[in-house]
Amino acid sequence: MPDLKKIALFTNEYPPNVYGGAGVHVEYLSKALAKLVDVEVRCFGSQQADGERLSVRGYPLWDEVKRNTDPRYSGAVDAFARSLLMAKDNLDAQIVHCHTWYTDMGGLLASKLWGVPYVLTIHSLEPLRPWKVEQLGNGYHLSSWMERTAMEQADAIIAVSKETREDVLRLFDVSPEKVHVIYNGIDLAEYRKATATDALTRYGVDPSRPYVLFVGRITRQKGIIHLVNAIPQIDPSLQVVLCAGAPDTPEIAHEMQEGLAAVVKDRPGVIWIQEMLARPDVIQIYSHAAAFICPSVYEPFGIINLEAMACETAVVASAVGGIKEVVVPEETGLLVDLKLREGTFEPVDPAAFSADLAAAINRVALDPALQARFGAAGRRRVEEHFSWDAIAERTVELYGSLVR
Repeated sequence: MPDLKKIALFTNEYPPNVYGGAGVHVEYLSKALAKLVDVEVRCFGSQQADGERLSVRGYPLWDEVKRNTDPRYSGAVDAFARSLLMAKDNLDAQIVHCHTWYTDMGGLLASKLWGVPYVLTIHSLEPLRPWKVEQLGNGYHLSSWMERTAMEQADAIIAVSKETREDVLRLFDVSPEKVHVIYNGIDLAEYRKATATDALTRYGVDPSRPYVLFVGRITRQKGIIHLVNAIPQIDPSLQVVLCAGAPDTPEIAHEMQEGLAAVVKDRPGVIWIQEMLARPDVIQIYSHAAAFICPSVYEPFGIINLEAMACETAVVASAVGGIKEVVVPEETGLLVDLKLREGTFEPVDPAAFSADLAAAINRVALDPALQARFGAAGRRRVEEHFSWDAIAERTVELYGSLVR
């Protein structure tokens, strides 16, 4: 290993402020990296911690970004401001490693100020999330500019899947040799099949009846509306459990509420859990599901599928993005074809996609033998390919090549 002593991770999400896959990624990667090098995390929030190998410093929201401006712009302006604060503070790390567009600009600025290489991990790409205009207005153009500017000057880019790498090369002016594929991982000791069922009962799920499960935010990207539209065609013997909160916009929140209200009138057994659950509770709910459903229309990787597979749960997912590199059809689950309208993330035929989704769900969730086979194969797959320690070693090898 080269003379690599310390690295800095710049991130929006870090415990206890984790709401998506990127935050989960940084939480576990930082711990695995700290077994190999000293790690300093700079994140959005008020966290402060000084461990032997892992230190954390939070950067709170600056109220000024919300004053005298369009409220939709504050997210992108805040990201720019906090990135500058992260970058200007004294830095003794040899590498800066940024996660998501929120901190990419921080990596670029830090590299200029402190003369160190910077690496970006791509968890998603702004050009492939055009629905964010609903949420950010013209702030979306600022977030896109920050992402593009930082990416096209980065010393190295980590894509979380092969398809994400292809998207980077197609959409940005970067050299192919700079773009490396390193998958997301899973904590195999924490995510494993649970036997307890108290969390199910606490949230209104009947442990004696089979259920199918969605876990994720209420966003266009996660495709939850297509799952809601599929519910009338899901076998009525199956409960449908939706662990879904944090809507991106009031519009999609309203669409979700209206869609479910129309469904539950004639379809009992739909349980909507809107609060963020503690991780042990989520693991329980994964573990007893007849199938985990991931209907995303855009998914660079889909760490939630790894979580379900680690808990020995069969997966039914849309055949998009990095999901195709995680879920093996007819081995660890089923993939549902999804054809999108050109230049959009809308299905060509939304009704057909929802019908195909329901058919795949019924096939798996009504067949205990198939569930058991898919579940066992899913656990084997995550053990063989997706441990955080192996991913940390590959990441440190990349850091070393830049330091050399």
